Amino acid sequence: MLGFYENFPPYAHRVERFAITVSNRKFQQILVQTLHKINGKVYNFEEIAKPPISNCSVIFEFGVADGDGFNYLDLEELNKVMEVIRKNPLQIMDFFCAVRYYREKNGKRVHLKFDYYMIRLIFGGGRVEFYTFHEKGLRHLLPEDIINLVVAEVNGVSPRKILKRIE
Repeated sequence: MLGFYENFPPYAHRVERFAITVSNRKFQQILVQTLHKINGKVYNFEEIAKPPISNCSVIFEFGVADGDGFNYLDLEELNKVMEVIRKNPLQIMDFFCAVRYYREKNGKRVHLKFDYYMIRLIFGGGRVEFYTFHEKGLRHLLPEDIINLVVAEVNGVSPRKILKRIE
């Protein structure tokens, strides 16, 4: 089933809740478009987390769940997900996030160990809960850093906040 990962872990390393100021359908469309846009974009580590790793760049690769696996969120996959959401917004959306790190050393780009995360979003009552699970890696970025990036990028597409953190 597109959007749902059958083997998502029963616990999360980080859970955060947000109020959604648009419909679930609109938010889900904005979310997958935003994740597609983030894919392959190079960030300086300082933009994402503190304390920073000096001379380090970060690249995110998001995939969307499809039953027992994940598919890279390329243009074709984006169109499939958008069509599913258009027909009926999802109650649960699962994503995979590979975080690649590169450090400049003697003029060359050297890769560091990558991090792998799974993110589950559960929708209900004008809210969304982010469940973030660190699958593998050294945790150069924390689960909350991933959530903060996604929230900032989603909120950046509109003059008014789409996601408002619930304390």
